[in-house]
Amino acid sequence: MDKYEQYELVFNKFDVNKDGKICALELQRCVGALGNCEMTIDEAAATMEFLDGDGDGLMDFNDFVKFVEEQDGEVNGEEIGYLKEVFKFYEMEGCECITPKSLKRMLSRLGISRNIEDCIAMIHHFDLNGDGVLNFDEFRVMMM
Repeated sequence: MDKYEQYELVFNKFDVNKDGKICALELQRCVGALGNCEMTIDEAAATMEFLDGDGDGLMDFNDFVKFVEEQDGEVNGEEIGYLKEVFKFYEMEGCECITPKSLKRMLSRLGISRNIEDCIAMIHHFDLNGDGVLNFDEFRVMMM
């Protein structure tokens, strides 16, 4: 899967009503679904205004790709190394992926109580290949 196919999968996860655009409410809901993150509708609207390239108040796929590409350009080798170290804390030994069980365990260590269903839902939002776990590339997309 090339990077644009991955971008499209992530974009489609955010585009809940499947109209080809992400609105402030969709952005707010997706950020909230990540678990320990909250975004007010005003923050989501301000984010949309910043990201909106054509002035329609919505983020289309091109706006999304531009945003992701700009973020990718800012990630250097040191940051990738840091993300790999963080990833190791969440993964299960030997499987090189984050499972719902390993996510629950790590969140618990951080003092955040989530049940396994919550962890499955969190993983589902960034599970680009649909295997029920997060590999490093999916984790990196989630952290961008």
